[in-house]
Amino acid sequence: MNKPKVGIYGLTSCAGDQLIILNCEDELLKIATKLDIIDWVMAQSKNDETTPLDVALVEGVVAQQRDIDLLKKVRNRAKLVIAIGTCACFGGVAAMKNQIPREVMKAEVYGDNIDFIDSVKAQPIGSFIKVDYRLPGCPIEKDQLIQMISSLCMGDLPEILNIPVCMECKMRENACLVVEKGVVCCGSLTVAGCNARCPSHNVPCSGCHGPIEETHYDANVLMFKQAGLTRKDIEQKMSMFSTPAWMQEKLMEEIKDESK
Repeated sequence: MNKPKVGIYGLTSCAGDQLIILNCEDELLKIATKLDIIDWVMAQSKNDETTPLDVALVEGVVAQQRDIDLLKKVRNRAKLVIAIGTCACFGGVAAMKNQIPREVMKAEVYGDNIDFIDSVKAQPIGSFIKVDYRLPGCPIEKDQLIQMISSLCMGDLPEILNIPVCMECKMRENACLVVEKGVVCCGSLTVAGCNARCPSHNVPCSGCHGPIEETHYDANVLMFKQAGLTRKDIEQKMSMFSTPAWMQEKLMEEIKDESK
């Protein structure tokens, strides 16, 4: 692909993934020469909103009707749509299971006049459009971003990483925090790519890179229980990033059953 035309977009999010692109420092000028970025509201004032795109990078979770509208326009324009960041890939923190109804939360935050809030159930972008590649992270990793851009410039996509953070932890010769400290560490549930940053500083993995494919959730829950952890502790940790909605509901039901 010869200097692909690129658009970069943010849905409901903290904009952390777009900031990572801007924070590429020495590589930023090289990126600018390799990509024809024609639509990026966060970084430039003059944008082309109609020209077809070779690649669209989208960060953030769908949490408003305007997110859906923008997403569909982007999909119609772009040959490839790449979800960047855990929110876009899996829903992230915004899509966590919450027992409080959305309308109640809206009223608590915005008061009685909430008609102007076009809120919808928070979901990853793949719930609404076809996604061609996912680059997870909270935020994304600079090295993985550079690798992805290099592959795009060669007319290809990088290989999808599907190993757990535990493997990176072992390669760094870290002691297992589950075994040594009896804490819920989600490294075995989480896709690698961060070089086990948190466990390497004795901080248990919270799963911010999102769930690895074909994770054995029941086996992991059993492992945590054998380490002396309660179901509530397990559910609270696993529900932040590492567990899909169907498993979160299952864990919550089991916690209720055990508390009877």
